[in-house]
Amino acid sequence: MICAVVLAAGRSERMGTQKLLLSLGKRPVIACVVDELLRSPLYQILVVVGRDGEQIQSALAGSAVAFFSNPDPAGDMLSSVRCGLRALPDSCEAVLVVLGDQPGVTQGRITELVHAYHKSSCGIIVPTHAGRRGHPLLFAARYREEILTRHDGVGLHGLLAAHPEAVAELEVSTAAELEDMDTPEDYQRELRSLRSCDQT
Repeated sequence: MICAVVLAAGRSERMGTQKLLLSLGKRPVIACVVDELLRSPLYQILVVVGRDGEQIQSALAGSAVAFFSNPDPAGDMLSSVRCGLRALPDSCEAVLVVLGDQPGVTQGRITELVHAYHKSSCGIIVPTHAGRRGHPLLFAARYREEILTRHDGVGLHGLLAAHPEAVAELEVSTAAELEDMDTPEDYQRELRSLRSCDQT
């Protein structure tokens, strides 16, 4: 069984407002991401929240997800990953780490990552475009303890660097699939992409 950890505890300082609550179409960004996960072959979805946790939970009201609060509101991404890993049930065989601000994530791509994991002998699956790696990142549960105790300061990049022989890359068709949303310019890019999709 594969579980997902959604990182939604960021402070959105570069955006100037909570980016996960910004609207894309008729839904907040975080709901766009979680809806795709709920349609995917995942056993459980955990959403790690921070200081804006109540608003994010409200935005996801009625969704079949569990919420866990990062006790370190000033913590980095790795602290949220660790929070999610500690909350996962022992029955999870692999973990999909998903950025809450990556609206390009789709059910189809997540399913491809899951299938690639099951077909490969590698324990880490990473989407890639033109040599650039990104998220969502899928890794076997056997790396859980390592992530909980190592790679401070470098995060999951440290996991990839420590186990190059265990990494399988899944090539994606466009760089846009790997983009997250940090600045107002990034948000405008996603709105343009949404309008483009609506017109096709």
